[in-house]
Amino acid sequence: MSTHIVIVGAGPGGYVAAIRAAQLGAQVTVIEHQVLGGVCLNWGCIPSKALLAVVELGDKAKKAAEMGLTLDGGIAYDPAKMVARKNKVVDGLVKGIATLFKTWGIQTVNGFGELVDARTVKVAASDGGEQYVGGDAIVIATGSSWPNLPLFPIDGRQIITSKDALDMSDLPSTLLIVGAGVEGCEFAALFSGMGTRVTMVELMPRILPLEDEEIATMMARELAKRGVTIHTGTRVDKLERRADAITATLTDGTVVESQRLLVSVGRGLNSKGIGLERVGVAVGKRGEILVNGRMETNVPGVYAIGDVVGKAMLAHVASAQGKVAVENIMGHPREMDDRVIPAGIFTLPEIGRVGLTEQQAREESRERGEDPETAVKVGRFRYAGLGKAQGAGETSGLFKVIAEAKTGRILGAHILGAHASDLIHEIALAMQMGVTASDVGRMIHAHPTLAEGVMEAAEDVDGLAIHLARKKSR
Repeated sequence: MSTHIVIVGAGPGGYVAAIRAAQLGAQVTVIEHQVLGGVCLNWGCIPSKALLAVVELGDKAKKAAEMGLTLDGGIAYDPAKMVARKNKVVDGLVKGIATLFKTWGIQTVNGFGELVDARTVKVAASDGGEQYVGGDAIVIATGSSWPNLPLFPIDGRQIITSKDALDMSDLPSTLLIVGAGVEGCEFAALFSGMGTRVTMVELMPRILPLEDEEIATMMARELAKRGVTIHTGTRVDKLERRADAITATLTDGTVVESQRLLVSVGRGLNSKGIGLERVGVAVGKRGEILVNGRMETNVPGVYAIGDVVGKAMLAHVASAQGKVAVENIMGHPREMDDRVIPAGIFTLPEIGRVGLTEQQAREESRERGEDPETAVKVGRFRYAGLGKAQGAGETSGLFKVIAEAKTGRILGAHILGAHASDLIHEIALAMQMGVTASDVGRMIHAHPTLAEGVMEAAEDVDGLAIHLARKKSR
């Protein structure tokens, strides 16, 4: 008799876990109260990239004349058509998951799942009906949701979340974004690209506070080029709403008037109301479900994956965790390896990152009693030095490789520029395999490509980049 796995949630963690479990011979039931694909596919990663692709195309069109291409007429965005196309893309991908489920024999139950015990989930359907689903193991993949902040009462019209922003068929003339993290910066790039006057407010001293400081500073300059006004080290202290506008007073005294306000200040973990207390599943201070390396909770047979475990809140991490969880359930022992996690920030231009920031690398060396200035080496190379970037008109950006001085071991890498989210994976693989910066530099890279920037930055760790002028200190 096959193992029956019940998965609560069908986001990038849950649906991937379901397919891998079925591949390994399990009987699988997935419980989802919204839509297959979760937030990432329906209201996050994919829809935002579908809209950003249009703005990126518009950016290229603006360069057409100087590159020798004549376009008749001006550039005009049609938000309603953009949203319709976005919805078509999302719908196709959702149907794709449903097809995969069908081919693998995965059963889907629509409703809100709540643990009754360590082997049973009660499902409350939208029509008021109930049913109980039992299995040999349970995987919790309930994700995260938008915050509910008293100062910003979300109404979906004036005060909006990213979910609302992705469905706006009318373009606001002005937009205030509260929070300048990854999501806030992506939406700033999106709306400023379409002509909206965007203002960002960030409590921390700089935008993208979790990213490498040099890269974040460069991105602030890129956003400023797009006309984005950035206020850091402050927050909204007072909010006044009128029928046609919102007036926000910041703690530094600045007054910002805007047609709409986008709340982009983090997400809450969906761990409440799902029966964790009843079953005895341990949670942390933030409500994160505590798991070990096998993604198992303190209750045998109950696993948790994705945003709800409060680790790296990224779709691809949830997918990796889902595979680890079900492989352990199915008797294939494996632990989650989160040493190397690449990530992309889909601003314009993009950011790709993996591993430590320069600040983190130097701080870790300091904690080991080493001189942070000599223990860490950094290689840099600008996009403008690449023939491919010059030919394509994509000269804004930087490749940055951070390495341990005595071994050459790559500690982290950060790329800002065209296709950064794709290019970062070469360094991620190098880190995963223990390849040094000099190894990456010695690998032959095709010419002309943007990937040559990775090679040059890796060579620059040792001061050997070919297309960099001699430094005065040498």
